[in-house]
Amino acid sequence: MMEIIVPGRGTYTLQHAVFDVNGTLAVDGKLIKGVPELIAALRRKLEVHLLTADTHGRQSEIDAILGFPAHRIGKAVGKAEYVRQLGAGGVVAFGNGANDTAMLEAASLGIAVMGREGLAVRTLMVADIVVADIRDGILLLLRPDRMIATLRI
Repeated sequence: MMEIIVPGRGTYTLQHAVFDVNGTLAVDGKLIKGVPELIAALRRKLEVHLLTADTHGRQSEIDAILGFPAHRIGKAVGKAEYVRQLGAGGVVAFGNGANDTAMLEAASLGIAVMGREGLAVRTLMVADIVVADIRDGILLLLRPDRMIATLRI
């Protein structure tokens, strides 16, 4: 569990980190360099969940590298419902696609990733934070002072 106090916004008590896979953690079905190590570090603080439609058919390889399986969910409604079932108030969610919009909106904290596969404008509009690289997004959680500096009012 992780507690982050943000002046002017309140306290985030996070238990889960939910990630879209393709376009967020991976490009063209391959994990972005450095992501496995950052996910391993984050798993020491939060329960990590991966949600994917497995667009590129390589999710089994990604699961093997990370050491845990992703949940196959392709529709926006399914991703948002997954977050709600975890208890949305304790979830930080990461995504980039239009099918991630509802998930980021449902989560206590939504982080949009503007990576090499782009970022859907609808997803951008509901995000609390936008990062250019997923590694920077994960580091916001591993080094919460960065997140506080971004979100404080």
